[in-house]
Amino acid sequence: MFRYYLKLGVLSIRANPALSALMVAAIAIGIGACMTMATVRHVMSDNPVAHKNDVLFHVQVDSWNPDDPYDEPNEPPEQLTYIDAKALHTANRAFRQIISIKTGRVIQPEGEDVRPFQQEARATTADFFQMFDVPFRYGSGWDKSADDAEEFVVVLSTSLNEKLFGGVDSVGEMLTINTQAYRVVGVLGDWHPVPKFYDLNNNPYEGPEEMFIPFTVAISGEFGNNGNTNCWKPVPDGGYDAFLNSECVWVQMWVELRDASEKATYLQFLDSYVEEQKTLGRFARPMNNRLSTPQEWLVNREVVDDMVDVLLSLAVLFLLVCLLNTIGLLLAKVMRRTNDISLRRALGASKSELFKQYIVEAGMIGVAGGVAGIGMTWLGLRGIENVFSEYDFIAYLVRMDWSMIMLAVLLAIVSALAAALYPTWRACSVSPATTLRIQ
Repeated sequence: MFRYYLKLGVLSIRANPALSALMVAAIAIGIGACMTMATVRHVMSDNPVAHKNDVLFHVQVDSWNPDDPYDEPNEPPEQLTYIDAKALHTANRAFRQIISIKTGRVIQPEGEDVRPFQQEARATTADFFQMFDVPFRYGSGWDKSADDAEEFVVVLSTSLNEKLFGGVDSVGEMLTINTQAYRVVGVLGDWHPVPKFYDLNNNPYEGPEEMFIPFTVAISGEFGNNGNTNCWKPVPDGGYDAFLNSECVWVQMWVELRDASEKATYLQFLDSYVEEQKTLGRFARPMNNRLSTPQEWLVNREVVDDMVDVLLSLAVLFLLVCLLNTIGLLLAKVMRRTNDISLRRALGASKSELFKQYIVEAGMIGVAGGVAGIGMTWLGLRGIENVFSEYDFIAYLVRMDWSMIMLAVLLAIVSALAAALYPTWRACSVSPATTLRIQ
């Protein structure tokens, strides 16, 4: 019977092509508007390391002003002081651990074709690449001995390697950065986590840094910090060393803990460290250590702007308006087919069979609306990309994956079926005796 209902649905759609096209268009426009904003929100709130969400943790300790919390109601700083970051990292109590900052360096290419240029970099420690499953096209990251020895090594992104070395395997090549020669040890593969979960300061949707260097090299070279730096009391005189020993927070720390036991042990270690610092006159605030998973950290930092939720709500309301129009069109179509419905009822068709027939027809319209809605969504995303084209990261926020494509089709079918309920009920309520007597 299903194939028969499909055939009847095709015949019905062909009999009223203009009305059917209007219904498909109404659903497609509503789906397009709704899915455009849903796709943007989906990408903005995505967890790029969901597969390791239960083993990666962002570290926080509350070293802030004893008289005033870092953020209401009682949030600790999102970063660490250099004193704490170095001490926790040196203790080596986690399976893997990294500390990092965003910095900037001047690259001096060989030859006269390319002038020296400023480039953002990530100063981090050896575990960064394994901890976050960073793919490599050539080579690999450095090891812990390079951190300890303050070796001048560098990992390049694919795009920077293309710019400097024409995209070939540059592992082992030397690169001059701020007059210092660095040895290339690796070139990243395609890696663009959105949001940039490991550092949500500034813009969480900007791409990862184009080069990575050892954290110890950055400290010994007194590199500047291009990320956020927050201090609750003035930095004493004494230059860079005084800054390193200040209570300013500016270093991010992540640890990898493989199970609940390792997490509990590490929390105990943090508590012991804070208690020790309290005896030295630091950490005057109550104990407030945090280990946040990537998902918890994304929620805590509110990476999805409130305006996106508002726009998504408006898009859902617009979809409801489109569905109301679809209901009106379906109802008009049913009323025009009263004679056919009455004749089928008189020939023995039950109300349930009529219901199935019109639901199948509505589902066909929903599928067509969903397919067209995917096209409308693509146009909507391209429109957003063009409007905000001055932002380099926008291209990564307007990409549809298969989950969003399937959701668009499913939402269109469900919407069409929901819109068809009342018109179908009216169709099943037609009295064949009254209609045929009038005829």
